[in-house]
Amino acid sequence: MDINKTAGKIAVILEDKKARDIEILDIKGKTVLADYFVICSGSSETHIRTLCDEVEEKLEEEGLACLHKEGYGTARWILMDYGDIVVHIFHKDEREFYNIERLWSDSVMKHRDTPVK
Repeated sequence: MDINKTAGKIAVILEDKKARDIEILDIKGKTVLADYFVICSGSSETHIRTLCDEVEEKLEEEGLACLHKEGYGTARWILMDYGDIVVHIFHKDEREFYNIERLWSDSVMKHRDTPVK
């Protein structure tokens, strides 16, 4: 699995389902948590669950299973762990409050900067 391409593919999946403010954070060598964070916002709890479901379904089709998922019940901040990639799907209010992009500000890339193919 080329994780760079997979992170880009996740961003495209989210974009296709109308996620907002999609960003990819390249955190390789900065933490043992992952190599990439893919972050986006959804417009409602239903939309946030739909984004999560779509990522999970499309990656399963590629043979990639989500290792751990948190927050699906409340759908205010869903975290999906794919090992080297962690997907964060936020409600706008939670994203503003936690502002994890600020913590990793030197790692932010717009998802179009990451190759998909």
